[in-house]
Amino acid sequence: MRIDSIEVVHVAMPLIYPWRTAYGEDASVQSVLVRMESQGIAAWSEAAPLAAPQYLPEWAGGVFACIRDWLAPILVGQEIASGEELQARLSFVKGNSFAKGGLDSAWWVLEAMRREIPLYRLLGGRRSQVDVGADFGIMDSVDDLLVAIERAVEAGFKRTKLKYGPGWDLPMLKVVRKNFPDHTFHIDCNSGYRLSDLEMFREIDELGLAMIEQPLQYNDLADHARLQEELKTPVCLDESVTSPDKARKAIEMGSCRIVNIKTCRVGGLTPALEIHNRCQEAGIPCWIGSMLESAVGARVNLALSTLENFTYPADLFPTSRFYRKDLGRPEVFLDQGPSGQPVMSLSEEPGHGTEPDPAMLAECTVARAKITA
Repeated sequence: MRIDSIEVVHVAMPLIYPWRTAYGEDASVQSVLVRMESQGIAAWSEAAPLAAPQYLPEWAGGVFACIRDWLAPILVGQEIASGEELQARLSFVKGNSFAKGGLDSAWWVLEAMRREIPLYRLLGGRRSQVDVGADFGIMDSVDDLLVAIERAVEAGFKRTKLKYGPGWDLPMLKVVRKNFPDHTFHIDCNSGYRLSDLEMFREIDELGLAMIEQPLQYNDLADHARLQEELKTPVCLDESVTSPDKARKAIEMGSCRIVNIKTCRVGGLTPALEIHNRCQEAGIPCWIGSMLESAVGARVNLALSTLENFTYPADLFPTSRFYRKDLGRPEVFLDQGPSGQPVMSLSEEPGHGTEPDPAMLAECTVARAKITA
């Protein structure tokens, strides 16, 4: 297809309440929306690296500038026949996976719209519904957390993810496990610990978790391999897997037994598919993560999660979980699966069936630019 124009929009979406993790707190989600157009057809995608370079080195303002000044000008006016070709054209810029991911995912959505098929079908997915899990950040008290978990269990969620960080770690986790001895839990450390915390991880190892997500430094593979050798609980890599090459090395080194894939963290749908396939060949299951995107980005993640090696309930959330009003339309809702569990259903419209609400987009916009051929 020939890319006629690319529009990039830096937005700040206010949360209902702050999202707290081991690396910091966000009162709003700063994200970058990408609109790609070809022959009168336009598609939207999203990259949400957050406001500051705390999760990974990228941040929303930098992603916006990188797309506007460097990446989009390389693509507009060009014939791009595949995701691989798009990635090759962008490879002159080192790193910047969120920026590349916003463009890559927009290309896939646009291609699905041009072919008049749903995005998940174009990716090779077959499921029309996807299991999702519950997810709780660092809260004001453990009592508040217990109440929230109880509601999630009653709602039928198959598993619950707990943010885990200094000051909100082992004592919290032991209380949770005592109160919910049979429920499936895993923790997300967001790179908050080091190998020197091995004794703590050995205690965690006795609590029967599904996994320990990203316990050590964000760019590390070697120490994670050493930690995994010491534990029977699977180590899951998130921040450390930013490309197919990093995934290959993690597999070869034994750094993990499960991989979290966030579409734009790894550079878009093209590398995400490659990582999924590499992991599947190695017998390592995957699951989908979220950066608290609007419905625009959530629908891209949802489409990817229909592939068969995504076997753990996804980190995808209904609009009402974090936003009073979603920037994307239609909003994201939970449905009920065949066993009564919470699921999300795929759109059968061409592409992913979602675009920004113009009024909300105007209200949330920090900066906007359009690049044309």
